[in-house]
Amino acid sequence: MTPFDSTHAARATGYLLLFSGMALVGTYTALSKPLSEAIPVFLLAWLRFAIAAVVMIPWLRPTDAEAPLNPGLWRVLFVQSLFGNFLFSILMLTGVALTSAAAAGIVMAALPPLVALLSWAILREHAGWRVWGATGLAAGAIALLSSHGAASASAGHLLGNVLILGAAACEAVYVVLGKRLTASLSPRRISALINLVGLALMTPLGWWQATGFNFAQISGELWALLIFYSLSASMISTWLWLSGLQQVPASHSGVFTVALPIAATAVAAAALGEVIGALHLVALGCAVAGIAMVAWPGTRGTGRPGSEPR
Repeated sequence: MTPFDSTHAARATGYLLLFSGMALVGTYTALSKPLSEAIPVFLLAWLRFAIAAVVMIPWLRPTDAEAPLNPGLWRVLFVQSLFGNFLFSILMLTGVALTSAAAAGIVMAALPPLVALLSWAILREHAGWRVWGATGLAAGAIALLSSHGAASASAGHLLGNVLILGAAACEAVYVVLGKRLTASLSPRRISALINLVGLALMTPLGWWQATGFNFAQISGELWALLIFYSLSASMISTWLWLSGLQQVPASHSGVFTVALPIAATAVAAAALGEVIGALHLVALGCAVAGIAMVAWPGTRGTGRPGSEPR
């Protein structure tokens, strides 16, 4: 295999990891609705971090190639966990409890332009015409889904949608900071460390709600769903996303976040009985076209993680 071929093979693998990671986020976002209706939000988030922390203990061990954990890296880890774990969990779980799973998917589709904007502002990555064209197609999917959501949503869902939009902004910060961390630490260790930070931040609020909660009311089905949610949110999706970021510029990754609302909408229909109309299918076509545009190998890119196709 030539260096050119190996570069594009690595990039394609990165695209697949990014898409899978965000599709999993969309899946557990929709499935978190029954959990948020049965368990108080702070307690639910605390249990998520605690369950994942036990499973991820082996991931805390550093590899020989990793940089030492200096104060600068700890600051980035703290900020990423503050936005991507702590605040995201509170806003998302509260928002999902107030609105529908489909509406959550629609609002979370604001992620691609938010990530592209932060990638330009923080990482100074130059997005070529294909990246912005793909982001425009993702925005078209947002517009179509939002037009359907606006027609069906009641005034009572407004607060939930606003909270989910705040969660999308927090997730955008997490996405961009993840690119910086992968230059020094392995995806597994980043996942384990930011989960521990999230656990520490959530412990006072989670413990407060745990003292007055009757755990006997949680059914076996809900416990199974909680374990799936914990491992998917804190462990598997994070590892998939950060592994993809090692191969793909952060401004490219923003387009793949459209997998989140599409997966959330699909799961809402398949598992929660919500209806997908023609507009949802057209939006899916826009999203797939955007992914194809950004993932198609260019002829002028250098193939380095920081370079953009033009």
